Amino acid sequence: MEDEQYRHDAAEEGVEIPLERIDPAILQALLADFVSREWSELSDAGFTQEQKIEQVLQQLKSGQARILFDLTSGSWNIVPV
Repeated sequence: MEDEQYRHDAAEEGVEIPLERIDPAILQALLADFVSREWSELSDAGFTQEQKIEQVLQQLKSGQARILFDLTSGSWNIVPV
């Protein structure tokens, strides 16, 4: 049986990285980088960076988003499910 956490999704052209396999300090840095580059429009909405990070983390934990690593470019992204 295929484990969905490790499947290769050709549509996203990346490999899903399971949340629990990421060191907490590295995850925090990834989330901080993500919200600073992708959620800049929320800076005027009254959300702090910590609140944005918590929102993304909750989406990852609930399965509403996932972390993908692109093997070709060596880059990563957080995408909605």
